[in-house]
This record gives sequence, structure tokens and C-alpha cells, in this order.
Amino acid sequence: MKILLLEDDKEIGEWVRDGLSRAGHVVDWHENGRDALVAATTQEFDLLILDRMTPELDGLSVLKAVRATKNMTPAIFLTALGDVDDRVEGLQAGADDYLPKPFAFTELEARVSALGRRNSGGDTGEVTALTAGDISLDLLKQRCTRRGEVIDLNAKEFRLLEAFVRSNGRVLTRNMLLEKVWDMNFDPTTSVVETHISRLRGKIEKPFGDSVIKTRRGAGYVFEPTG
Repeated sequence: MKILLLEDDKEIGEWVRDGLSRAGHVVDWHENGRDALVAATTQEFDLLILDRMTPELDGLSVLKAVRATKNMTPAIFLTALGDVDDRVEGLQAGADDYLPKPFAFTELEARVSALGRRNSGGDTGEVTALTAGDISLDLLKQRCTRRGEVIDLNAKEFRLLEAFVRSNGRVLTRNMLLEKVWDMNFDPTTSVVETHISRLRGKIEKPFGDSVIKTRRGAGYVFEPTG
């Protein structure tokens, strides 16, 4: 799912974003309510996860403004305001669920999955194919095609490309790729990411005369498909 996360606590925000990303979701994280509201009303999301006490605009006001536009995207409040009155206020504002802090990530993940199933009409089938521009991935057969041409990728190259396709044009840092593809924590001495990206580029870019994996100096990499 594509998820909007409003959380001003950097530690919690990174923890939730990284955990949901590892679960296969695309997370758009904002630290203030005004930016989150702009994103929620100009982009399409499958789920909103909102803290209540946030700078510039609180999460409750964000959700009320979103609901005023007839946008019924499922929403979860993730907040330290956990009293009964606070929960009732949040639900009355249009939230579908309310999870007080502190919380276990496994519980958040379960609630996210439940709302995802509800929003998809009960369809619990797993995604078996991904497409971005003229690149298609068959997740069951582990096969990649571009412009109808099969591209021979090894297992790590396929997982790396899958991570890029799922990133939906968002920057992926070197550390995020290490976690997603190699299940490794930060290691400043390894060049495995750079080596595999170079090999992947040689297979999906060079034969087609373009560039779809862009380097963002000081930030990471972003996948920008063509076609």
C-alpha cells in the first residue's frame, strides 16, 4: 500500500517508516501537519497514519480537512493521547482505528493489514506482478521484461530492481537498500550496493540507451521509469 505517515518524532517516524517499508509498503513521511495535509489532498494514498500532536497543524485537524473533501481514505491515529475521550474524538473526526503510544510494531502492522483488506473489498490475494513504465516484474517466476524483452537477472539483482519498482519514484538510501535486499544493517565498508546497481544498470539501461536509476548525491538513488 501507499501510506501517508504524519509523525514529528524522528525516532518513531524512522522506526515506523522503515518497518512498513520492509513489509512492502511505500511510506510518505511528513513531520508537520501542513505538509501532510497538502500531500493527502493532492495525492492518492491507501492509508493515512496520523499523530495528533504535530507542528503547524495537528493530526485531528488534518483528518477533518481531508474528510471535508469527501476523501474517505482509511486512517489510523497513532498518538500518546489515549484516553477514552481522545479516542472518541478521533473516531468521530473520521478515523477508522486508534492506536495509543507506546505500541508494538506487530500490532500496528496487523491493523494496517486489516484496513488494507477492508479497503480492497476483502481481496487477500498477494501481488504477483509489478509494472513501472516499460519494465515488468513477474514475482512468481522471478522474471523481468523490458519492452517485451526478457532480461536475465540473478536473485539479488531482481530483488534490487523490485525494491526500486516498489519505491514509486522515492529516494532509497544505501542503508535502506542494504536492509531491503541483503537484510544487513549499515556497513560503511561494503560496496555491495554500488556493485549491484552498476551491474543492474548494465542490464536494464545500457541495451536500451537510457537511464532509469538516478543517483542523488548525498541522498541515495531514485527509480524513474520511462515508457
